[in-house]
Parts: sequence; C-alpha cells; structure tokens
Amino acid sequence: MERRAMLKAAALGGLGIAGCSEERPSPPRRPAPPPAPQPTGPADWNALERGLDGRLVRPSDGSYKEARRLYIPRYDRVRPAGIAYCETPQDVSECLAFATVKRMPVAVRCGGHSYAGWSTGTGLVIDVSPMDAVKRDGDRADVGAGTRLIDLYDELAGKGVSVPSGTCPTVGVAGLTLGGGLGVTSRAYGLSCDVLEAVRLVTADGRVLTCDARQNPDLYWACRGGGGGNFGVAVSFTFRTHEVGDVTPFSMRWPWRKAADVLRGWQRWAPAAPGKVWTSLHLDTGPDDGTPAVEVAGLALAGADGHMERLTAAVGVDPVSSTAQSRSYMDAMKFMGGCSGQTVEQCHGEGDLPGQRPGGAFPRTEYAGKSHIAYKPLPDDAISALLDRFDKGNDVRNRSVLMDAMGGAIARTGPGDTAFPHRKGLFCVQYLAPDADWLSATHGAMEPYLGGAAYVNYVDAGLKDWAHAYYGPNLDRLRKVKAAHDPGRLFRFPQAV
Repeated sequence: MERRAMLKAAALGGLGIAGCSEERPSPPRRPAPPPAPQPTGPADWNALERGLDGRLVRPSDGSYKEARRLYIPRYDRVRPAGIAYCETPQDVSECLAFATVKRMPVAVRCGGHSYAGWSTGTGLVIDVSPMDAVKRDGDRADVGAGTRLIDLYDELAGKGVSVPSGTCPTVGVAGLTLGGGLGVTSRAYGLSCDVLEAVRLVTADGRVLTCDARQNPDLYWACRGGGGGNFGVAVSFTFRTHEVGDVTPFSMRWPWRKAADVLRGWQRWAPAAPGKVWTSLHLDTGPDDGTPAVEVAGLALAGADGHMERLTAAVGVDPVSSTAQSRSYMDAMKFMGGCSGQTVEQCHGEGDLPGQRPGGAFPRTEYAGKSHIAYKPLPDDAISALLDRFDKGNDVRNRSVLMDAMGGAIARTGPGDTAFPHRKGLFCVQYLAPDADWLSATHGAMEPYLGGAAYVNYVDAGLKDWAHAYYGPNLDRLRKVKAAHDPGRLFRFPQAV
C-alpha cells in the first residue's frame, strides 16, 4: 500500500500556477508570437534583482543547480536564464514587466510537478513558493499560492478543518486547484476548485486582480479548472473549509487471475457509492517484480459503513487480504500520500528540490503519465485489452494504471459552471510508467474505448486534440478569456489555451 500510495501521490501534481455553443465558433484570432528572446546584459538582471523583495538566482550562482530542479529528474537538463523566488505579488509584477520588455519566455512554478516540465524553461522562472502562508478565517482559509499540500493539511487539520485536495505531499496547491483538483475527499466535498471562493491573480499587464463571483468573474470561472499557466500567476486563494475528524483508509487485494472480475465489479459499484467513500483501483507492478497485482485502495469518512462488503459483493470474489484502520485526518493524509509515520518536515521533498525544508525526505520520482476520463464503463473487450498490456509486459517494471472514482459531489456541479468540464465522468484513468513505449501503447490500446477526454493536471505533451480532451465544451469560452487578459500571449507553452 505504501509504495502504491507514493506512486498514486506522485500522480496528483500539476503546474505551479495558475459559454458553450453547439456550432463551436472559431477561436479569436491570435496575434503573431513575439520574436525570439534576445540576450540581455548583466545590468538588466541586476536591475530586476534590485526590484525584488525575494531573491533572484542566476546560472553563475552556487544555488543554481538546486534551484532549477523539478520533481521529475529528467528535466534537470533544462537551464533557465534566471529563477525568481517571489515573496509578494509585486515581485511577480516586476518579473512580468521584465519578461515583457525583454521578450523573454516565462514559466511559473510552485510544486514543480508538471508532467511535461512546463514549470521550467529557458527564460525566467517565476517561483511563488515563498508565498506559502495559510490562515483560517472562520469557515474560510486564505492560502498562499506557494503552499504545498502537506502544509495545507497540517495548518488546517490542527484547527479541525480542511479543504478537498490531492494526496502527494509536495504538490503545489496552486496547480492542483487551477486544473480542477481531484482528490480523496472530492466525492464528499467536491473538487478543490469547487470550494474556491476567490483567487488573486497577477495578469500579463502586471495588475493584481481579485477574482471572485462579482469581481472579474470571467477569470474566476477560468481559474476553476482551466489549467495552470494560462491566464496569469495565482498568488493566493480563498477556500471554503469543512470540518474533519477521524477517517478510515482501507485496502482490498485480489489475485491477478481475478483482475477482470475486480474491474467489472468496481466500475459498476464505485461511481454510485455513497459520497463518503472514495476508491481507486490499482493495476500495477513493482520496481523489482514485473508480476502484476490488483488492489482497491480507498478512504471512508465517518458514518460510512459496509462499503467493503458491498464492493466484495459487486466483484463476486472475496479478496485475499484486506485492511482498514481508523486514523486522525492528518495521519490519514500522510498515509494516503506515502509518508505515513513521518513528520511534516520529512513529508517535504528531499534536499535537492527547490523551496523545500532541510529535513525533507520525500523522493523525486522518474515517470511519465497519460490519462483518460471514462464516461461509461469499460466493456469486456476493453478490460481484456487493458489486462493484456500487463500480462505481456512483465519485463517492464513500475507500470501502473490507476482508476479514481468520480461521481458524488463532483457531479452535482454543472459542466459549464466552472471551467472543469468532466462532471459526468465515472472515473479518471491514469497511466504511469518510466517506459515511454509501454505507456504510449497502453494508452493507445484504450483510446478506442475512452478517447476524447483527459485531465489537464495530468498534462500529456503527446496528446492529440489536447484542447478538446482537457476542456470539452468549455474550450471556446476559455479562449475568449485568454484573448481578453493575455492578448500578447505572454503566458505560453505548447498546450496553452
């Protein structure tokens, strides 16, 4: 459970930032991109450094090697021209003005978990991790955009409240929320973006805007599932909170020969289960053993009873092992995130990750990912095709397909009420592996059955028709918001809206 929890946790990351029509009108005409950035002299960078309350790291600095690293090691080769650790919204404005004048590309970073590495680049990296304060105000929480999940949970759980969010402790709250925010309590309380009441955003022209239902409502709507890095740099969030108490993580395992029965039974039961119960079906192999395994891991809130028995009945086969243990909310979040029994500091990234605690021990992980959103159950031939990808690939280690139940509170919001469109999805499917060939072939094998929808926080650089897959019927409206607030496309990357 621990190893799979860590792999699952690593999957819940994202970038460190942040009306429908049947006729699908053409997107607004986009201006031509600016010329390639020109070299800038040291005086330019010195002026930027003097204008920041935070610090600027350049390639000649001793801390540069550490500062440029992301969570996924393969992006260590990327060499930014500078990394600015912004302590205030005004620091962000200063960086955007510098990048605009110099026609320099920017990348915005919080947790640095972007699957495609788009929280770094060859220009200026704007790192918001110093803005990490978490303050409870009644039934609301004001959260800095640099906050990591483990600190969000720690600060709020100590006060008896929380917000629905992800699992991986080192993921940034900002990227997760801006892309929607699927997590282990989403079926009970909604996505992270569903409890977002306001976001402060620095736009391309350097303005610091409060965006909520009354002020800048178009940006507020877009920041609730429209993907990190598209519309500006988020610097803080205001969330509604919910009370928390003890919860029960649980796990059920079956022999691999029963994997088809487990998958058929789980997908019939899980999306319609009570909202207090969340489950994830894991098909995976370990780092040292190519033999596949099947498990259902989950979390039950107080008052949820009989769910393990009902899942067993749906599968029609008793599990070979099962565990369930009531824990405090904070202990449960550590357990689900793969750092059970460790201190909050140890749940931070190990020492070579930027912006982390000196005692951080959460490891960097080399992997790539793809995703689908399932809107209907997998037919038998799709199940056979999926299991065949494991049966015939035992020489490939560390392969996983994770299916996270949706439904519940997620489905009670309309597809156009926020930018996150996949409200009617039954479950989210994530494919993870260090082997790109196995990953692409497995995703391709499922494309005929699940193609057409994907989760933007599992950003996939190789995804065809990514814009419709991520945003569906909300795409045209998102493009209009983009054109209105970033007409020069300062915020651009290969899959920018």
